[in-house]
Amino acid sequence: MADSQIHVALAGNPNCGKTTLFNLITGANGYVGNWPGVTVEKKEAKLLSDKNVTITDLPGIYSLSPYSPEEQCSRDYLMSGEPDVVVQVVDATNLERNLYLALQVIETGLPVVVALNMADLVEKNGDKIDTAKLSKKLGCPVMMISALKNKGIKELFEQVKKSAASKGQVPEHKFDSSIEDVLTHIENNLPASVSANKRRYYAVKLFERDADACKLINLTKEKAARVEELVAQCEQDCDDDAESIITGERYGVIAHIIDECLTKAPAKMSTSEKIDRVVTNRILGLPIFVVIMFCVYYIAVSTLGGTVTDFTNDQLFGTDGWYVLGQGRDAYDAAVEAAGDNADSVDPAQYGPYVPGITTVVHDALVAGGTEDGGLVDSLVCDGIVGGLGAIFGFVPQMFLLFVMLSFLEDCGYMARVAFIMDRIFRKFGLSGKSFIPMLISSGCGVPGVMANKTIENENDRRMTIMTTTFIPCSAKLPIIALMVGSLMGGEFWWISPLFYFLGIAAVIISGIILKKTKMFAGDPAPFVMELPQYHLPAPKGVLIHMWERCKAFIIKAGTVIFVACGLIWFLSNFGWADGGAVFGLLDMEDPNVNQMDYSILAYIGNFIAPIFAPLGFGNWQSTVASISGLVAKENVVGTFGVLFGLGDAGEADPGMWTAVGNMLPFAGARAAFLAFNLLCAPCFAAIGAIKREMASAKWTAFAIGYQCVLAYCVALMINQFGLLFTGAGFTVGTAFAFLVLIVMLFLLFRPNPDRKNALKAARAAA
Repeated sequence: MADSQIHVALAGNPNCGKTTLFNLITGANGYVGNWPGVTVEKKEAKLLSDKNVTITDLPGIYSLSPYSPEEQCSRDYLMSGEPDVVVQVVDATNLERNLYLALQVIETGLPVVVALNMADLVEKNGDKIDTAKLSKKLGCPVMMISALKNKGIKELFEQVKKSAASKGQVPEHKFDSSIEDVLTHIENNLPASVSANKRRYYAVKLFERDADACKLINLTKEKAARVEELVAQCEQDCDDDAESIITGERYGVIAHIIDECLTKAPAKMSTSEKIDRVVTNRILGLPIFVVIMFCVYYIAVSTLGGTVTDFTNDQLFGTDGWYVLGQGRDAYDAAVEAAGDNADSVDPAQYGPYVPGITTVVHDALVAGGTEDGGLVDSLVCDGIVGGLGAIFGFVPQMFLLFVMLSFLEDCGYMARVAFIMDRIFRKFGLSGKSFIPMLISSGCGVPGVMANKTIENENDRRMTIMTTTFIPCSAKLPIIALMVGSLMGGEFWWISPLFYFLGIAAVIISGIILKKTKMFAGDPAPFVMELPQYHLPAPKGVLIHMWERCKAFIIKAGTVIFVACGLIWFLSNFGWADGGAVFGLLDMEDPNVNQMDYSILAYIGNFIAPIFAPLGFGNWQSTVASISGLVAKENVVGTFGVLFGLGDAGEADPGMWTAVGNMLPFAGARAAFLAFNLLCAPCFAAIGAIKREMASAKWTAFAIGYQCVLAYCVALMINQFGLLFTGAGFTVGTAFAFLVLIVMLFLLFRPNPDRKNALKAARAAA
């Protein structure tokens, strides 16, 4: 390494505070979450106080035995020769569990500094850790820190720089004498090229029969046979397998260290444990989660979030504008009422500090620049682009508020409990609790949700989770929910919105049951190990960073993809064949006698596809086109309606938009079917691309997208057809198909699992 350059690796268990430390010392905006696999790949940044120090944040892991992608990533980097020193972050409140990984990292022979994080909680609990004695036992410096409180960080990195100057270390901890004797013999069989500080590491790995380590060492056949003979004899003497022997020895070392270095305060139930007796209760846990999610959506969509959204739609992007601090609003409203039919002549600027809306500002600027009032350019910019984007950005306040609350729940430790609760439920339906983590992330965006499936080791479980992750409504789908529920209920029944969130969970559960009974996905779900961190009040900065990371992608997409899509939709809807198809050109949308948009290019495209959706109740070209535009970005659905209806800045919470949707789809069941279809069908192109990358197979990608679309179609068909039946429309061919779909679905749900049936037969035959 260059004398001035130091590469520091941050290693540690999940929930040890490693990413919090990384964000603190680098100023980075890393994602902090209370579950394994948050950092799937290593992240890198410069130390704020010294740009010559590069910090690499490794994934949170429990061991260097590479069974998961995170473990493989961490071990490969540590053994690459790039890091000069390792900061092993340890949760000081769970010293025994965290020291297992620490011992493995120390065995690599790299310079290590152990950072005992959460020192404030150790003190609060009344525990005492003898850091001097612990340092002697581990053979490396040990520092007490608190990443959350920013204590001990300066001293930690002073020690890091000192340790980086060393050439490595030989581990001080020793196993039982019989095991040490075997390891010594293995070390003697190692090539001379293996450095002294790494011989212990490779001896242990050869003892464990680690395939990757064996490849790196490349022993001769004779020495490999000798090593295998030594290991096999040790296994026979200990009556256990090699890996379990080493695991037991490590925990034996840890037990001695804990006895000498840790003084525990008298046992008492912590606040977290008291809360967990309620929130993780087998009976109460799930209802509490449901109530919390109802409250979150109620606040974000129907109350505070709705108020801010109304302002964004009507004042900020609308034509109403607003008065600073409301000064002059009452006088203006009175003047408008007095003016009657001449209300447009009333100048709002005369009554107080008035700020016009963006649409008004843009329109006035265009007209002042010589653009025809209501002409081609004015219509494109104001109705197409500004109006379409306004419909999307109008939802941003709701989304920000929603993610602030979700981020708070995640950072305080509650969502880790939800994953634990859902594991108990998901396992009954063939899925692991690990499958819930990508789905929770998908509530923000489906792309990182799909990518989070890397943490699932079982390939069948991973593929099935990828297929079902995007059933959970992401932020882009929430405007569709708000629009359709507003159209259905006029915004009065706030509790309807969260029900569609749980429709996504129901689709996941149903899919898990059905797919697990097929040969493609058969087998037991992967085991789920989860740390349950102590409840704590999250740092405001962390919550805001988490919220911003989720919202940033939405805003970028709205400013790029959706910007282009709104312009394209405006063009396709405003150009077509007027006068019965005789003339192609710009359509006269002001024609009071004929709806010229019915002759647009967009209408022709929509009418060609619309019959497919007729059994679902929305077989008109407008809703068809909106659904297709949702493949580009789900947010496009509301923006498309805004352009098609000529409502410009109207958003999903605008009563005018609700009325327009109601006129387009008079039957409430059709609106509910439209909503269900767009929530469950194929996600946006970005998420489809992520699915293709994670599947690494065009065949599996096509199967995943096909399954999502078929399930969405079936659910929407049943909603519409059964709705028609129950409202007195009579029994039709569509109703018969809906009943057939229901029967097939019930059969697939309740048929015996062939795997378990065959296993039971085999067990009976063996008996």
